[in-house]
Amino acid sequence: MSVLTVLKERGFIDSVTHTKELEDHLNNNKISCYIGFDPTASSLHVGSLVCIMALAHMQRSGHRPIALVGGGTGLIGDPSGKTELRKILTPELIDENKAGIRNQLERFLDFSDDKALMVDNAQWLTTLEYIPFLRDIGKHFSINRMIKAESYKARMESDDGLTFIEFNYMLLQAYDFMKLANTHDCLLQMGGSDQWGNIVAGIDLVRRTLGKQAFGITFPLITTASGIKMGKTHKGAVWLDPERFSPYEYYQFWVNCDDADVPKFLALFTFLSMDEIEGVKSLEGADLNKAKIILAYEVTKIAHGEQEALKSLKASVSVFGSIEVPGTLLPGATIPRGKHCSVSDESVPSSLYNKEEVVDKMLVIDLLTQTLLCKSKSDARRLVQQGGAYINGERIVQMDQVVVNTDVNGDEILLRAGKKKYHKIIFK
Repeated sequence: MSVLTVLKERGFIDSVTHTKELEDHLNNNKISCYIGFDPTASSLHVGSLVCIMALAHMQRSGHRPIALVGGGTGLIGDPSGKTELRKILTPELIDENKAGIRNQLERFLDFSDDKALMVDNAQWLTTLEYIPFLRDIGKHFSINRMIKAESYKARMESDDGLTFIEFNYMLLQAYDFMKLANTHDCLLQMGGSDQWGNIVAGIDLVRRTLGKQAFGITFPLITTASGIKMGKTHKGAVWLDPERFSPYEYYQFWVNCDDADVPKFLALFTFLSMDEIEGVKSLEGADLNKAKIILAYEVTKIAHGEQEALKSLKASVSVFGSIEVPGTLLPGATIPRGKHCSVSDESVPSSLYNKEEVVDKMLVIDLLTQTLLCKSKSDARRLVQQGGAYINGERIVQMDQVVVNTDVNGDEILLRAGKKKYHKIIFK
């Protein structure tokens, strides 16, 4: 099966240029392909996973992925999909962000022996001379065509408008494609659907300047079943950096996904076979929840490693209770099978206390505040009033409730605020 067929089957494809020619090119050659990543932060987030996984599928099919970090264009900002002007980044901050992005990509791609490359367009963009660039590159671009691009139209209709700096972005991204085509024989660019205009402009520039046929693939904007943009939560972005978003929180993000999203997320964000994933579509209730556990384990393993996936699984069991993962459900998954019983685990946030300083002395609302489950005592009181505060699974009903010895379970107390925020008190 060709990699293009794999991507289509798994739901990656929104649009493709020159479909038949691209299929032939992929089937008859080991190619290089690239996706651009914006270095505006030291971490990528779940919204970037479709692009990352597409590169991983390319590599697994024998092709060479190139991650292009926009160190040069990051100094300007891509207007695609944006309605406001981005703040200017310093070269030092861009270098720091590049290092973080490289660390995350190494979880998904094998960079050894140039099997994958990471390049920075600052290498060629920051040394461009303006007059030669206008003469040699600018002459190939039509203003009439450029202003029809959706990315430009959105910015022009915004309150801030479109700056001349941003207007040049299409030329610079097209120049990137031409540069990679010339130096790495990279003739395929992939990206989000908002990049269609930029990709097509690059294909045209490659043809005009190098006389080569280039190709483009765009991916759809992934939304959840509730219509929310993928990766957005009440807490903000779901980062791939474990320092910004812990592996346990990452695991829980996937466990808590909507039932209707499970087959789609398995197809996009794991490498499990589509035959196995097809069987999940008919599951309901407890059986579908077990599929969610497998989804969470697999995506956490890919992003953070097997050890962190195991720790997150054990931590989840210690908080929510025992689970059983049958061997017949998604058998290609690497999650340990059988019954997982509740155990203590350091992945759940925890604090050490002296028992004699807490039991029969400390109010539960003080403990909720000290563990940062609540921002203040008034916040803790409000949580109790609303029925969202728990100690070892029992709802706290009194504002002046004191921690007592019967609250201690094996030298531990488990506090919960709302449905998903937990903290473990461990007595020395």
